Amino acid sequence: MSYLKFDKDLMINLEYSLYRNVLRTNRRGAYQNTSISGCNTTKYQGLLVMPVPYLDDENHLILSSFDETVIQHGAEFNLGIHRYAGDNYNPKGHKYIREFNCDSVPKTIYRVGGVILSKEIMFSSKENRLMIRYTLLDAHSPTTIRFKPFLAFRKISQLTRENDQVDKSYREVENGISTCMYFGYPELFMQFNKKPEFVYHPDWYRDIEYLQDLQSGDTFQEDLYVPGYFEMSITKGEEIIFSTGDIMVDTSTLAKEFDYEIHKRTPRSNFYNCLKNSSHQFYYIPQKDEYYLLAGYPWFKVRARDQFIALPGCTLSVDKPQDFELMMDTAIPHLRDFMKDKPSKSYLKQIDDPDVLLWVIWALQQFWKEKKDIFLEKYSDFLYEIIDYITAGKHPNLILDQETELLSTYGRDAAVSWMNATIDGKPAVPRSGYLVEFNALWYNALKFAEEISRTKDKDKLASDFEERARLTGNSFKEVFLNPAGYLYDYVDGNYRDPDVRPNMLFAVSLPYSPLERSQKKSVIDFITKELFASCGIRSLTPKSDKFRPYYTGTENEKKIAYFNGMSFPWLFGHYIEAYLSLFNMSGLSLADRIMVEMEGQMQNDCIGSISEFYDSHPPFIAHGGYSFAMSVGELLRAKRIINRYSEELENGR
Repeated sequence: MSYLKFDKDLMINLEYSLYRNVLRTNRRGAYQNTSISGCNTTKYQGLLVMPVPYLDDENHLILSSFDETVIQHGAEFNLGIHRYAGDNYNPKGHKYIREFNCDSVPKTIYRVGGVILSKEIMFSSKENRLMIRYTLLDAHSPTTIRFKPFLAFRKISQLTRENDQVDKSYREVENGISTCMYFGYPELFMQFNKKPEFVYHPDWYRDIEYLQDLQSGDTFQEDLYVPGYFEMSITKGEEIIFSTGDIMVDTSTLAKEFDYEIHKRTPRSNFYNCLKNSSHQFYYIPQKDEYYLLAGYPWFKVRARDQFIALPGCTLSVDKPQDFELMMDTAIPHLRDFMKDKPSKSYLKQIDDPDVLLWVIWALQQFWKEKKDIFLEKYSDFLYEIIDYITAGKHPNLILDQETELLSTYGRDAAVSWMNATIDGKPAVPRSGYLVEFNALWYNALKFAEEISRTKDKDKLASDFEERARLTGNSFKEVFLNPAGYLYDYVDGNYRDPDVRPNMLFAVSLPYSPLERSQKKSVIDFITKELFASCGIRSLTPKSDKFRPYYTGTENEKKIAYFNGMSFPWLFGHYIEAYLSLFNMSGLSLADRIMVEMEGQMQNDCIGSISEFYDSHPPFIAHGGYSFAMSVGELLRAKRIINRYSEELENGR
């Protein structure tokens, strides 16, 4: 029984199938993404999307789609599907789909009369290359297949129109052709495991539309170029394998390569395996010995804060501590360059955000729990370096108040925290001064440094950290405790922001908290009653007049809603950690219920993954990046925490 399976009734219902998409990636930033029906619904989707580093820092859509036509007795049955102007879908190949499943690779079964055709899509794990395997499962008469490539050669954020700048030439290569629409782009190789007939017939397909871009108010219409079509016969039981990418391949090895790739993949047979597979899709290895985590798909690059928040879940929680080391070891030289005010050529963006170094310490703390000896050998000195750097006041926007031992930042004119939406360059949710999560992270960092110092028998240093943490903890309670029982979101001069937001959660979830148990319980009670939603923790209480439960309206209205009501799954990781630390085994039922709710999202939006954020009210529609590293990583970390409590409960019996 397939875990991610969609039957005929769901597939032919475009109201359903157009809003579910499938994503496959390699570790070089390239990906394949389209709806499960095969119709692209946003400009970011396509069969081959890849970086072109010598052009710019963006991803580029090279091959948009690849239409198949089954031909028997002169009758043509086109399996493709595109949306054109006027809400016109043509052809309507989805009506031939009998089943779609996504256990190891995306697999679609088509039935056209007596023809049953299987189509499996494989994205190379190391190259910018896609393979499609077609298997004729049944046919009662001679069958021919025609293949028509739709080319774009554009940035994913832009659209293209028919123009006379296109290079329409092509050259023959082994079992296929290569072509390149514009100067500066790489050649696109299109090859098969047997020789096809290529019919050169250049044409533009005009006014192709992207439904979800249209609905979101984005640009949504373009023309795509088709250089011609391939045609070949296929017999019952035969496999035809198509390969396309920026390199030419030995077509005699395609069958063996496809089998090898499919066998090394973990089947998406349950919730955990889906999250595990999804976590691997964020790996980004642009060149040898450089390892990063992409923030998400389809448009995100490597963002420092996102990487360090997602890192423990995407590596340690799937038993890949060596990958944690590779990514941390890649990042540390660039972090040191930043702290020395040296220019960095790193792929790690937004490294100067004021809380990044605090999240680095938290990530290292998670590694310490798993690999203490390696931590002491490799990372303990770097921990001290970060704390010394912050203490010395060298960070451009993170200031240590010598009197309170609290950290402040200036965020009135720039977004400084994870709540980073901006309107006309200004933060949509300004947060400035003492931010509650910054100082919860700072207190935790000092206590962690104390723990490491005692482990290394540096008692004098440990005593210094202990005293500083004591002062920070006292100031934290004095500054942030609200008489109502929750924590102020930020304190800027005489202003104490009373909005009930999730940032106070970290004062309870982190390994070291400045709060007493009764205070932590009160904070969790507020979060549970006012911020808890089915698909995440809300960014603002519904009691606020600023609360927006749905991500709708103009672009600016959406940016306002972003952190004024949307629900974020990544916060479930810290919520579950905090809840179980307070209520132990009695909290497992709630934690399990959260996981069941999130498992229900596996067949929505990007199937097998978790989106960036969701509406706070039913039907809890997903928005933002449709596969998001922080969401996936923190749910994996939460799952491991739950498993450990569950094991303790079983052992206790």
